[in-house]
Amino acid sequence: TAASQAAYEGSIPFTRSKSYDLTLVMHDTKATAAESAPESAPESRVPLAYISHAQCEAHEMGQGHPECPERVVHIAQHLEATGLLAQLSRFEAPQVSAAQIERAHPGEYYERLRAASPARGYAQLDPDTAMNPATFGAARCAAGAAVLAADLICSGRAKRAFCNVRPPGHHALANRPMGFCFFNNVAVGIHHSMAVYGLTRVVLIDFDVHHGNGSEQIFANDSRVLMLSTFQSPLYPYSGEKALGSNMHNVPLPPHSDGAALRSAVTEHWLPRIAAFEPQMIWISAGFDAHEHDELAQLCWTASDYRWVTEQICTVAERHCDGRIASMLEGGYNLPALAASVEQHVRVLLAHR
Repeated sequence: TAASQAAYEGSIPFTRSKSYDLTLVMHDTKATAAESAPESAPESRVPLAYISHAQCEAHEMGQGHPECPERVVHIAQHLEATGLLAQLSRFEAPQVSAAQIERAHPGEYYERLRAASPARGYAQLDPDTAMNPATFGAARCAAGAAVLAADLICSGRAKRAFCNVRPPGHHALANRPMGFCFFNNVAVGIHHSMAVYGLTRVVLIDFDVHHGNGSEQIFANDSRVLMLSTFQSPLYPYSGEKALGSNMHNVPLPPHSDGAALRSAVTEHWLPRIAAFEPQMIWISAGFDAHEHDELAQLCWTASDYRWVTEQICTVAERHCDGRIASMLEGGYNLPALAASVEQHVRVLLAHR
């Protein structure tokens, strides 16, 4: 990485975007430990929790960087314009604690990342990944959203959750950031659901166009987690062709693969393995950069393909785990395509009961 600068110890003002209204519910992040996921949910549980934080807009990595603040803003604006946002139960993401991070990353990782945070300007961690003074706080909120999603779902207060947060997480390795990612958000959430709620069978589905190498490294050969993924190959980070563990099932797709290839991967590879695993909860690394209009890759999916795959996941979740799904935003860099795809994803998560 670039030479570490003095840690940024001041608090970043959590100012909301003026372009849309997010009335978010503050949440106490202290969870009560339980031996297992709840067998039944209370009548009052909400169908879909929407988790975000204005801090996610403060992180940026320089002019023209594709992983930009406008991603979460555009999603929120689009969901508001379509009337979907008004139908969701909205929560403000808490900042993750060091102890929650340490379930997925070594103990010193949290402090190393804090120490790398610049007081001004940027700290370049790899050719694609940089920190500004707000990045550490934004990354804590993104990972905190996953913890809150686990708490809401495993306690029975929500059936599902969609986390509109950034920076993304699935490339973050146990011991270093990479590929726009700092903390592995979904890994933090899964580990929280296992440590606090006693889950022993969790499915992680990753349909981002890039292989979730960090998630695979963290969960390789962990029998409690079944990871299923599709991604373009060859493409950054040039991994995934050979799975790291027996609990990993990767389906690499060649450039220009369309929705038919997605359907084949899901029906032939994912669904039978999910049925055999009988999960207690499903997590999604929801990257929308396989869209045909996304400039960072060459797959040819459409918003209707994201609707279809979400329908399949919801159906199998209803069959095996009372519909419990937590979805974390990963990639997606063409703003109109991203918003349209997220809309279809959220519509299904909300409507499928």
